[in-house]
Amino acid sequence: MEKVMRMVVFGALAVATFQQVTTAQKDHVVGDNIGWVVPPTGASAYSTWASKNTFNVGDTLVFKFPSNIHNVQEVTKASFDECSTKFTRGPAISIGPANVTLKSAGDKYYICTVGKHCIAGQKLAIIVSGTGAPTSNAPKGIATPSPTPTPHARAESSPPSPALSSSTVVLTSFLLSASSIALALFFLNRSI
Repeated sequence: MEKVMRMVVFGALAVATFQQVTTAQKDHVVGDNIGWVVPPTGASAYSTWASKNTFNVGDTLVFKFPSNIHNVQEVTKASFDECSTKFTRGPAISIGPANVTLKSAGDKYYICTVGKHCIAGQKLAIIVSGTGAPTSNAPKGIATPSPTPTPHARAESSPPSPALSSSTVVLTSFLLSASSIALALFFLNRSI
């Protein structure tokens, strides 16, 4: 019986540890070494960067830029394609570096609204996975910006779906771990 209890304790601790590891979030420095700037190679710089990364709910995008020189604005696909602020999601962030936590799964679009920076390629499209599974990185159908914006095809009809914040996920993970350890200790003490 004692051997079974030890196996239960070990199993509970293994599950608790696995739960902690699977909920780890990652910080992604947008553009790596170039940061969040008007890229010298155009929009392909950020689409190439996105294709080399996997984004999950709870991860953070770190946009490194000098304050009031650039900004970060989350937009709909229509606004992304047009390089416009017609359909935004939240306020623009103009104080750098800016940290944006990915709170829900799906396609996400970010632009710089300063001058013609977006038209020159300062824009980012990613796909966020809610499961931790690898994604195809950049949404399909993302075209390099054209110098003359075209009218949008449709407006976004509903806001993004709510998701658990990274704090909620971490707290839940901690409580699950603590419960597993308490349960394991309870059974261990009962067997002695």
